[in-house]
Amino acid sequence: MKPKVCILRTAGTNCDAETDVAFQLAGAETELVHIQQLISSKINLSDYHILAIPGGFSYGDDISAGILLAVEMKHKLKETLSHFVADNKLIIGICNGFQVLVRTGLLPGIENGNINQNKEITQQTSLAMNTSARFECRWVELETQQSPCVFTSGIKPALYLPVAHAEGRFTAPSEVLEKLESNKQVVFRYGNSTKSSIDRTPYPHNPNGSDADIAGICDRTGRIFGLMPHPERYLTKWNHPRWTREHLSDEGDGLAIFKNAVNYVKVNFG
Repeated sequence: MKPKVCILRTAGTNCDAETDVAFQLAGAETELVHIQQLISSKINLSDYHILAIPGGFSYGDDISAGILLAVEMKHKLKETLSHFVADNKLIIGICNGFQVLVRTGLLPGIENGNINQNKEITQQTSLAMNTSARFECRWVELETQQSPCVFTSGIKPALYLPVAHAEGRFTAPSEVLEKLESNKQVVFRYGNSTKSSIDRTPYPHNPNGSDADIAGICDRTGRIFGLMPHPERYLTKWNHPRWTREHLSDEGDGLAIFKNAVNYVKVNFG
């Protein structure tokens, strides 16, 4: 069987095509689904194994990045999402999608963020304006952390992926950061061999000033994953900015993330 992926889109989404290609290369069957198709029940989320929320600028990032799409999902699709999560299916949010997952409370899902417990979920972390106060578009080094994340199981220890965002600074109260660390929910950190005097990755290697250099997190189950870098933009060596000058593997660093999701579905739902 081919895992089925719902790639959610709305006004302002602009990375849906790349995400579609990524999952197809990984061996999945994909469908681009507008948020209103789910809200109106013209399409049923339960027919899919993976929900992907791509990057872009949903609703123009009015008020704040990802907040309007998050409000729609939280209040108009709560029961649908509850069943989806309870069925042990997968959710990935990339860039704007990560912002959406944080604002719905699906991430980090430490305490009351677990949507399948019929509790009111609240936002516990934020993706704030970059410390540079500008849109950052660059390739960054990532360090893979030990975590329960399904999407990064067995992935290599260092990845190279692009970022493109203005509101990507991951920040949270100290007690939330402590729980993320103790639960091993940090999946990726911005990495560089040269650390500053206070043991923080300096700009531009940490492109947004994220607390603890956090680039991506998962929930406690490892089945809900959000990250600011764009794995769907590095699927083959020809996506790499130096592909003409370096000896690279045919497969880009990002593809393994999508392959892991597809393999999880085949093992658990095949």
